Amino acid sequence: MASVEVSCTPPRSRREPEGRAQRQDKYSVLLPTYNERENLPLIVWLLVKSFSESGINYEIIIIDDGSPDGTRDVAEQLEKIYGSDKIVLRPREKKLGLGTAYIHGMKHATGNYIIIMDADLSHHPKFIPEFIRKQKEGNFDIVSGTRYKGNGGVYGWDLKRKIISRGANFITQILLRPGASDLTGSFRLYRKEVLQKLIEKCVSKGYVFQMEMIVRARQLNYTIGEVPISFVDRVYGESKLGGNEIVSFLKGLLTLFATT
Repeated sequence: MASVEVSCTPPRSRREPEGRAQRQDKYSVLLPTYNERENLPLIVWLLVKSFSESGINYEIIIIDDGSPDGTRDVAEQLEKIYGSDKIVLRPREKKLGLGTAYIHGMKHATGNYIIIMDADLSHHPKFIPEFIRKQKEGNFDIVSGTRYKGNGGVYGWDLKRKIISRGANFITQILLRPGASDLTGSFRLYRKEVLQKLIEKCVSKGYVFQMEMIVRARQLNYTIGEVPISFVDRVYGESKLGGNEIVSFLKGLLTLFATT
């Protein structure tokens, strides 16, 4: 699968020691959930399958925000099935936002790399080994899945949703020139210390949060690689993108334009 580079040589201070073995690396998947009872068993099975077949050391941290549909009960069963060393359940009492979910998850992460993704099956774990290969090739601080370069694409969206997503990325590219093709995506691999630093700097909430992460990364001179992905609309449940989120995104975009 072809991959797209956004920036090339990372600063010498962040280069990893020569000869570092991949088996020393551990990947912590942060999986925030809210009403994902039907999707959670499937995404966890796909993650375990992908990591096991690739020989990658991993853990899956499920951060459920008080889902009323019983998502936490499902997560507890998965923890029993796969083991508490692989499935780490760290729930919260209520919905507190994506950024704080990542902070909460990182407190319990034992990996030196963090993978963020959605639990609704829109992000297929089969791309994760490609993310890891890309990171190793360029020693990138961040590897982001892109729907808008190479053979990436979106499947299952109606025309309205496609126009909103394309329009958001187009406007963002013009205003912020972030150096990455997909600003609103949420399928990424980070060095753990890089994600911690970016979250400290970010002030946005909701869907603009992912965009700000890339903008702040550019400001801090972190290097970004991109891997084309196929994004598939959720299989079960309803999309959490509504009119309020779109308005919040536009407000956040203008705030970033004025402050960066």
